[in-house]
Amino acid sequence: MPSTEAQPQVDVPWPRQIPCLGTPLTVTDHPGALALCRRLAAGGAPSAIEFCNTQIVTLRRSDPDYRQTSGCFDRFIPDSTPLLWLLNRAGAGLRDRVYGPAFLRHALTHSPADLTHYLLGGSDACGRALAERFTALNPGLRIVGSFHGRCDAGGILGADDAAVLADLRRLRPDFIWVGLGTPKQQRWIARVKPLLEHGVLLSVGQAFDVNAGLRPDAPAWMQRVGLTWLHRLASEPRRLAGRYLKHNSQFLVCLLLDTLRGRVFAPTGPDRIRTDGTDGPR
Repeated sequence: MPSTEAQPQVDVPWPRQIPCLGTPLTVTDHPGALALCRRLAAGGAPSAIEFCNTQIVTLRRSDPDYRQTSGCFDRFIPDSTPLLWLLNRAGAGLRDRVYGPAFLRHALTHSPADLTHYLLGGSDACGRALAERFTALNPGLRIVGSFHGRCDAGGILGADDAAVLADLRRLRPDFIWVGLGTPKQQRWIARVKPLLEHGVLLSVGQAFDVNAGLRPDAPAWMQRVGLTWLHRLASEPRRLAGRYLKHNSQFLVCLLLDTLRGRVFAPTGPDRIRTDGTDGPR
């Protein structure tokens, strides 16, 4: 007969992290990232997830103010194909990146009825399109609130920020999707996270507009070969040309220097982490 004694609980390890050019990147896929976010939401205290591309990595290296701002994030999940390639060089064995727009689709489509969501960013039309699309795909989806106005990225809470904060405290959503663009969304998360009691803040940039059908995404073949940035540049050359020229160049310089020094995967400073799969959030 089977034993009636209580079986010991297995402590499932947190997804491991691999330092890459000074940023600890979480080794995971879309289902794993969703499980991680659910686990963080169940933990009670507020947490934050950054979907990290080469721009984020280079900003954290070159801009001390941005590095301090990014200290609010508990996990950096690789959103960029070049970062995926680097992680796989270190033995990650990943098949795909966790791309912010694709993860938003995955999470909202597969969200169980016990999870609640709040959308911050984009236009009213964007918010309506997102709610209509994903509630059609997942009738049990619970979007409990949204805000599609302007939020101040400065150090003082404006009237809109105060209204959003009051909403978040009252509704206590599990997932708070922030699509304000880089670096505005990161600054907003860093300012608001300490004022919350619950919820996972997810920095997802253009994911709202892409999933609402208001902005075209790169074709799958361009995403596979790491050319999502080129598609975005062709779509918005005036706004993005300077940004991509600067940060893509910086990323390549950092990669070359760290390769020559043998430090591509070396943990540095406050980001020293364990990589054996037993580490929790920072």
